[in-house]
Formats: sequence, structure tokens, C-alpha cells
Amino acid sequence: MIPSGKNAERIINVEKLEDQVTYLCDTLFNGRATGTSGANEAAFWIARRFRKAGLMKMGGLWSRSFEVGGQVGHNIIGFMPGKRSGLKEGYVLVTAHYDSHGKIAGSVYPGADSNASGVVAMLSIADMFARMKELGRSYGKNLIFVATDARERNSLGAEALWKDIVAGVLKDPISGETITPTKIQNVVVLDILGSSLSPLRKGRKDYLIMLGGAGYKYQLQRANDADGLNLDLGFDYYGSEGFTDMFLARVGDQGVFSRAGAPCVVFTSGITMKTNKQEDDARSLNYNVFKRRIFVIFHWLEKVL
Repeated sequence: MIPSGKNAERIINVEKLEDQVTYLCDTLFNGRATGTSGANEAAFWIARRFRKAGLMKMGGLWSRSFEVGGQVGHNIIGFMPGKRSGLKEGYVLVTAHYDSHGKIAGSVYPGADSNASGVVAMLSIADMFARMKELGRSYGKNLIFVATDARERNSLGAEALWKDIVAGVLKDPISGETITPTKIQNVVVLDILGSSLSPLRKGRKDYLIMLGGAGYKYQLQRANDADGLNLDLGFDYYGSEGFTDMFLARVGDQGVFSRAGAPCVVFTSGITMKTNKQEDDARSLNYNVFKRRIFVIFHWLEKVL
């Protein structure tokens, strides 16, 4: 009997999610600006979480470094194999940027929603798939989890990641085969996922926006409905074609992947009045809804792998 993905939900709870977001917003990290000791501490923490989830290093390292205006940025990468069928391998990237604006004029910008929420969602999803692996479940594609740096520096981390893929730097740690752009079957970007401050409809704080992935809408609706999570789903950016295009293809890490021709899906709860401000702290998130969003994205991934 194939174990149900509902088993993985049991390892995620509101308290753990809040603790992790609060931790990433601590003064230890000072807003996680690229090139700072705070960002480096966040990178080390994410690598430890990847190891705990049973992910594999790529090229013997958790980190791929790149230059950012005289400083050093770090993409943290972990690999989870799917079924090894002997056929052409397919890969799905799940990414979330961990940097924020850091400390400006003596004030810390915690970056809770943007984007500690995305990082915690990604780590939770990795833990959930690890749990399913423990139960004997495997999936048809391989997962590559990437915490990107330098989103707030013109998405140089995402750009460095894609350059590594184009250059053939990333190798499958099991087969040794080069992971080429044509083998990337989807890039899933998790960016701003914890707030309920910008609902799609009045009176519905429990919502989720998916941009891109037109061919996967049905799977998202199934994940949302069949598992009883019942979020209010949106498939454009608040009804605006222009903002949908901008959010998906022109800005952020997703813009890098989309312009490179990679099939890209973005999950978000939308920009709020607190985004990129000091008020974007751990107290401003809706953790009950955040948990349900993570579950929907996990079950959606189960259906598309």
C-alpha cells in the first residue's frame, strides 16, 4: 500500500513554523543582507537543516559561492533523489531566497514574510518529502532544494545558480550525470508566503496565489480540494495582467528563470504594506494559514513529480 502524503503533515505544526521564522528574524542574523555575517549564519543553519532532512550534497558541498560587488554570496543546495528508473532523469528545483535588506541606518529589517517565510516553507517541504521517503514512498522526479542568496541584489544568486546549470557544474550525486537546462522540468519559487494582509477577496484570509504553471492548475485545485485544505486560490496577481507578467517574468528570482526559458511557477501570498519594511517581523504572519499553504504546495508537488 502506497503511504498517503497526509502522513507528512503530522511533522509540521504552527509552533515549529513560528519558531523557525522568529529565529531567522533574530538579531543574530541582522536581516540577512548578502555578504554579512548574518547571511552567513543563515546559510550555515539552512545547510544543517538540509543535512538533517537527509538531503545530499552536490559536488561534495552544500554551498556554491559567487561574487556580489566585491562580497561573496552563497547558494545552499540539497538533493533528494526520486525513482532511479534508468530512463532520462528529470529534476524539479524548489527555491526560496534567504537574504533580506539587513541593517540600514542602524535599523534591522527582519524580512519575516520576505522571505523567511519562503525559506521555512521550503525546509518544511523538504522535511515532508524526507518523511515520505522514510515510509517507503518515492517519486518520479528528483528534487533539488536551493536557498538562493542576493535576491535583493538583482537576484544575482538565482543568476549564479542558472549559470552553474548552463555551464554543467551541477552533477547528479548518484549517477554523476550533468544536470542540463533541458533536464529541469520545473522551477518552483517560494517568495512571500506567510501573511494574510493582502487577501484576494474580502473576508478570506486563507488564500494562496500561483503564478505560471498553466498546465498545473488542475493539480493545485485537486491538492487543495482533495486534502480538505480549501484555500482561496488565485492564478493571477490580483486580476492584473501587467502585474502578473511583472511578478512572474520581470522581477525576482523567478524573472531570472523565466527569462532563461525555464518552466517556472511562483507561490506567494502577495506584497503587503509591510514588505521590505521594519514592520515585516515574525509577529505579522498568519501561521495557521501559512501551514495550510505549505501543505497545499507539498501535495501539489506530489502530484506533479
